Amino acid sequence: MELLIEDGHVYTDGEAVEADVGVRDGRIAEVGDVRDADRVLDASGCLVLPGMVNAHTHASMSLLRGYADDLPLDRWLEEHIWPIEAHLEPQDIRVGAELAAVEMIRTGTTAFADMYFGMDEVADAVDVSGLRASLGYGIITVGKDDDEAREELNEGVGFVREYDGAGDGRISTMLCPHAPYTCDEQTLREAARAARDEGVTLHTHLSETDGEVRDSVDSHAERPPAYLESLDFFDGDVYVAHGVHLDGDEIEMLANRGVGVAHCPSANMKLASGTAPVAEMLDAGMTVGIGTDGPASNNTLDMFKETRHTALVAKSREGDASVVPAREALDAATRGGAELLGTQSGVIAEGRPADIAVVDLDAPHLTPRHSLVSHAVYAANGGDVVHTVVDGEVLMEDGHVETVDAGRVTAEAEERARRLAERTEAEA
Repeated sequence: MELLIEDGHVYTDGEAVEADVGVRDGRIAEVGDVRDADRVLDASGCLVLPGMVNAHTHASMSLLRGYADDLPLDRWLEEHIWPIEAHLEPQDIRVGAELAAVEMIRTGTTAFADMYFGMDEVADAVDVSGLRASLGYGIITVGKDDDEAREELNEGVGFVREYDGAGDGRISTMLCPHAPYTCDEQTLREAARAARDEGVTLHTHLSETDGEVRDSVDSHAERPPAYLESLDFFDGDVYVAHGVHLDGDEIEMLANRGVGVAHCPSANMKLASGTAPVAEMLDAGMTVGIGTDGPASNNTLDMFKETRHTALVAKSREGDASVVPAREALDAATRGGAELLGTQSGVIAEGRPADIAVVDLDAPHLTPRHSLVSHAVYAANGGDVVHTVVDGEVLMEDGHVETVDAGRVTAEAEERARRLAERTEAEA
């Protein structure tokens, strides 16, 4: 074996069992009693999990963390986020993505989906970090003429063609029209057609706020899902972010069309967008993954916190403590997200990619060990992660990130964020 994760409690088939995990050629070769390996990670007293999959974020917005808080989505975007984003430089986007990568590695996330601009910088940061990612350029045409709208779509398609399979195969691409309210009808149609032609996933924001739904009815005489359905948007491999204001008929339609959803509970709560009907989505058979959304609207990339919120918000919304139990929430954060991203990770089983997070259980908040699955969802946090592995490569051992200079990244991010704010405020 090339790598041995030794003497852990391994989460597989819905329960934690005492076992070793052997890795060869980037994949899990054996779960059981493994003896010899070139490198050994000590997992004694630890829970060995599939790496967390962040199914929706905007990683470079880590540079905007804490810049504008306690505002509703429309004001947050229009008055603060979009103005400061207009001043972002390529190196800002690169450093923001590097900062996000360090945070994700440290908190046990091994794969993420990212929609933003300057995505060549994000792809380069992913390549160096060793993470797995599905990346797409966020296409926005609002306020743009026909030629500019066409250029937006071309930018998205060009990125798909250039970067799909980059990073030794760890990078996949998707086509990402930002939202029905930020893209014109022709672009939405053509983006859906282009995604099918290119054989990639189509990803967008959908029904995030009540205002978005009302505006869609006013503009198109249809709610957002029906409007997109009329544009043949759901004919290919599609998943959406948020879905906070989907009703029962819309959930059934999306489930029948094979559309998945990335649930982002913390951002939805922080921006007062509402609480998504996750229990109903799962009951309908939708593939549900979990995302943090951007670090500016969360304000962390800790998927353990997001998984806890997924279970708790669902119980509160439904008034039923039995919905979205711990195992279901954990599976959404791992296997569900992996399915949305189109990767075979998210499960610890022979033949699957060796994307693994090891959680140290030696802490007061993880004692006693009545149920390790319960602890993973309701008690653990990203700070409990000690080892992170992607594609069989060790990205972090004993809390030390090996692929990225964390000190250099945090210092540069602090300086670039300061300069960015100064440029923005000077022109306000």
